[in-house]
Parts: sequence; structure tokens; C-alpha cells
Amino acid sequence: MNKIVKKEVLSANVVQLEVEAPMVAKSRKAGHFVIVRVGKYGERIPLTIAQADIQKGTITLIIQQVGKSSRKICALNEGDFITDLVGPLGKATHIEHFGTVVCACGGVGTAPMLPIAEVMKKAGNKVITVLAARTKELIILEKEMQAFSDEVVIMTDDGSYGVKGLVTNGVEEIIRREKIDMCVTIGPAVMMKFVSLLTQKYGVPTVASLNTIMVDGTGMCGACRVTVGGQTKFVCVDGPEFDAHQVDFDEMMMRLNAYKEFE
Repeated sequence: MNKIVKKEVLSANVVQLEVEAPMVAKSRKAGHFVIVRVGKYGERIPLTIAQADIQKGTITLIIQQVGKSSRKICALNEGDFITDLVGPLGKATHIEHFGTVVCACGGVGTAPMLPIAEVMKKAGNKVITVLAARTKELIILEKEMQAFSDEVVIMTDDGSYGVKGLVTNGVEEIIRREKIDMCVTIGPAVMMKFVSLLTQKYGVPTVASLNTIMVDGTGMCGACRVTVGGQTKFVCVDGPEFDAHQVDFDEMMMRLNAYKEFE
């Protein structure tokens, strides 16, 4: 079992947990995730590792309450234990010196983007981050992203903070003013779809980190399958990051909605 050493509420439905997991903290890289389970009969939930502290032996997980299992995890407090935690899983983010990289985040997609922005910056890239949410209260990790970004653009649907508009409005404005060598997008599937369509129009290479339904996390169950470039891929072992211009987002969204009524 893994002990929760710190809990912080980031917004109305988003909780940050710092969890003891020394082996995971030591070996994780940007893009990796873990699968957690709370209770003997709990559901297995994939969560991206937002941060890791090797000295403390802890990892930071950020969870949005969207269903029964995520609410159960968010209800835990400091001193409580996560029953099972397996990882790091997935393939690490491909990092190189691209030039100028745009990190397009939607909602809690900022959490998995944080370690990516960090390593992109350390690789010598100019990092421009676009943080987007419906309203000001849902913007998370702004200060943390500023530490690894040359510029942070805030977009809110209602205009309560930053610039009024969608993430695509912010990304397009950046593309129009300067050359972008790579875009990384993480957030709701529909958001990633439209970021992908936008960057494809401008010829900007784009990577999307997919957040499909997962069960075992090792490629055996097939629950996380997606179509990429006409081929079936498993997000847990082949991803979670793929060429966004090759992803069948419509199929992915259909599969994500399959269990909505049960949540």
C-alpha cells in the first residue's frame, strides 16, 4: 500500500495527492503514468505522474472527480493509503531540441503536461504554454507551468481570466505570429481533436497524450485500443502519446462515452 503524505484541493473537483512510491519516483520519466486502486474491489484508474521527488520517494498525482472511483480516491486524506499503485507505465515522451514548442493544455491536462514542459525546456526548446479552462477557478498549476515556460497564455471560455476564447484561439494566434516546430496537446478528447485539426492546417507536427479507458495497463485487455493511422494501437503500451494527426478522435470519443451512464 502507498501512503498519502500530502493532499491539496486545486479546484472544486480537482485534488492533488503526494503519495509515497520511492521506486516509481526513481524511475519515472515525463509521459509515464500509474494505475491505482482504492479498496479490495476498487476500479483500476490510470493517472499521470505530474511530479516526482526522488529524495522524498514520492510522486504527485492530480485527480479530477468525474465518477464513483475518482471520487473515492479524492475522498482520501493525508495518512490514508492507496491500496495498489502500479507503474511507471507507458512510453516516455520523446524529447529533443525541436525549436519552439507549444504546450496546449485543457483543464486537468495541465497535470501531465507539467513534466513534459519541464524536459522540453531543459532540452533547450522555447516553450509557450496555453492553459485553457471553462472559467478561472478551473485553471490549475499556472505558477508551476510558468517555471518551465517562456510564455504562458491563459484562455477561459467565459473570459473570467486571461483571454476569452478556446485553447485553439490561443494556439492559432501563436502560430500566426511565429514559427512553431512542435505542438503537444493534452486535455479532453474533443479539445485535442480540434487542436490537431488546427495544427494540421498549418503543418505543425503535433503529439497528443490520450486518456482512454484502461483496465490492466499492460496491453492484455485491449480496453484502451485506439486507431492511429488506420492501425489498432494500445494506449497503455504503445502510448500514451501519438501523432495527433493520425488519431481517430471520433472513434476514441465514442468509446469514452460508452460508460457515461454508469459513472
